[in-house]
Amino acid sequence: MKKEIDPNNLPKHLAIIMDGNGRWAKKQGMLRVFGHEKGTKSVKQTVENCAKLGIEYLTLYAFSTENWNRPKIEVDTLMKLLISALKKEVKTLQDNNIKLNAIGNLDSLPNGVRKELLEVISKTAQNSHMTLTLALSYGARDEIINAVKIISEKVKNNIISLDAIDESIINQHLYTHNMPDVDLMIRTSGEHRISNFLLWQIAYAEFYFTDVLWPDFNEEELHKALLSYQKRERRFGKTSEQIR
Repeated sequence: MKKEIDPNNLPKHLAIIMDGNGRWAKKQGMLRVFGHEKGTKSVKQTVENCAKLGIEYLTLYAFSTENWNRPKIEVDTLMKLLISALKKEVKTLQDNNIKLNAIGNLDSLPNGVRKELLEVISKTAQNSHMTLTLALSYGARDEIINAVKIISEKVKNNIISLDAIDESIINQHLYTHNMPDVDLMIRTSGEHRISNFLLWQIAYAEFYFTDVLWPDFNEEELHKALLSYQKRERRFGKTSEQIR
């Protein structure tokens, strides 16, 4: 008998490192580009399934700062796919009451991508069922360095006192300042790395690694990850007895 997901024990914030598009394409004897195209279908399905389940925040690692080092043709293709997906999926976001958000160095994105992205963010700004965040040109170390620089400037100008700096002050200066910490992090494709993703925000996250390549990640695989999460006891440094 198939085990049901407990709707009262879902991660509030789910983050996914979508890995394996290139390897999926290679296994099919195709160019990497086709893996990225197939991967966009998994994104659409995962977004809709998370919204249906009632997950409030979904963050997808779409393009890292390190990804700019990939071959130009692959980067150009990824940017074209992003523009195409944004144009095509506005209706999906509206129909499912999903707000689009983006984190990262958005100024480094090509003008066309940034323009389309900001338009969709604006169109979906009033949606409230789920917040979908795309991490684009994102690196967690860059995010932390940026926060440190802003806080340092505020200390220098007597806007914040040195003694006032705590976790909440740092949180307020991160890209994710309006989001809760990550509860569950999923990474596909059999890799067991964080790859510079949400380093501050995953301090108490649960991790789920699967060998499934991202283009093959479907509703069943999402359910497996959530069921694994629901079997775990999250103690946040306390003993089992303290949290019962």
